[in-house]
Amino acid sequence: MKQRIITGVIAAALFLPIVFFGGLPFVLLTYFLATVGLYELLKMKKLGIFTVHGFLSVLLLWVILLPERYEQALITLNYTKIEIGIVIILLLLTYTVITKNRFTFEAAGFTILSVIYVGIGFYYFIETRDAGLVYIFYSLFMIWATDSGAYFIGKATGKRKLWPEISPNKTVEGSLGGVVCALIVAILFGLFADMNATVLTLMAITVILSIFGQLGDLVQSAFKRHFNVKDSGNILPGHGGILDRFDSLLFVLPLLNLFHLW
Repeated sequence: MKQRIITGVIAAALFLPIVFFGGLPFVLLTYFLATVGLYELLKMKKLGIFTVHGFLSVLLLWVILLPERYEQALITLNYTKIEIGIVIILLLLTYTVITKNRFTFEAAGFTILSVIYVGIGFYYFIETRDAGLVYIFYSLFMIWATDSGAYFIGKATGKRKLWPEISPNKTVEGSLGGVVCALIVAILFGLFADMNATVLTLMAITVILSIFGQLGDLVQSAFKRHFNVKDSGNILPGHGGILDRFDSLLFVLPLLNLFHLW
């Protein structure tokens, strides 16, 4: 517990000033976090990142992460992110032939889906920050409230298992308690922050985001259970890896963008 607290304090001291400042430092931080997250996923599959396919996967990730305000650089070259991404995917598939199936089609598929999963989530981390600091803090507090509510209410009243094959400690009561706690956050932000939505609208959105945030957590649990690992990584002592900390955000932020709050 002591190690977990120390790591949390240090991470917050490093992370929060960059979040407040935004701009290029935040973009670079997001690139770093996403690259580590991809490394963690590939490592679970025993796919090295310091390889040809690892280089191509990181390159594809960085293309996906390129913020909208920087895409003009590609447009001047008469290319789009999709076109460059297609070329990289074709190169990954070609690499299966070059290696005579030592790097298999299955591995290529896993790599591409991993890049999309991590890349889209962290891309919208950048876009959400560009929309306004309030949306980042709303997302973080909503997820923290969901997680805390699910843990404490589940521990106090939980009887029915939510998804024992994936995460045996989670309960239906805890999950519902997490949604209720997230609604409290929605009400507070709706009343006291400029969220460009009525309180009722924000509450409805929050219910959906809270549910999908919990699904993001379960997806990460499913990965770890399938690959028989305790944590996605060890970059954050006491907390695990980057994906252990950002699993819910990777689901919440793309959906938040779809609600057009900004």
